[in-house]
Amino acid sequence: MRAPKGLKQLIAIALSALLLAAPARAIVTTGTPTALHSETNGDAEADRQTVSREIERFRSSSISINQAMAIAEARHAGATTADVSFDGAAGVPVYRVKTLHNDRIWRQTINAATGELVGGEAALPLAELDLDDRSNLAALGAIRHRLADAVRVAEHAASGKAISGGLIRERGRLNFAIVVISGDDLKEVILEPPGARGK
Repeated sequence: MRAPKGLKQLIAIALSALLLAAPARAIVTTGTPTALHSETNGDAEADRQTVSREIERFRSSSISINQAMAIAEARHAGATTADVSFDGAAGVPVYRVKTLHNDRIWRQTINAATGELVGGEAALPLAELDLDDRSNLAALGAIRHRLADAVRVAEHAASGKAISGGLIRERGRLNFAIVVISGDDLKEVILEPPGARGK
């Protein structure tokens, strides 16, 4: 269900004051977020049921996405989150978090009920990533705003709770893409951090 045109305009007006102290530009869309299109199998009813189950498991979790990011970042002083997503398909719902620290991407799985680390963590040197990923992560280290800032803005803009977030590059611009659960809808919020252009 798409938001009425007037509602989109109200969101845009309300964001102008909020975004003065946060990432510069927000675009809110309703429907199946881009990140989820690749995870669906084309059967609309089955896809709807899968998304509904994921949302229900997310809502019953004790740990928020911001708490999961903070837990992962605390494992390495000075780390910053590059990507986070909720996974309710496993036996125990978890957050999958990737943090950047000392030229490595650290992958952690955080139990969404207890906040405990599940199965240790793995590190991948940045040198092993492709050029686009290295470029995005270098830009992440150079901008003032963090994914946690973008999550707070997106949750406010879309009136809901974030279920995933990460970096995307579109038309040469680095953006944060946050998926927010708002009521029974999934909304994708795209935020361009100040200073991200041309990085």
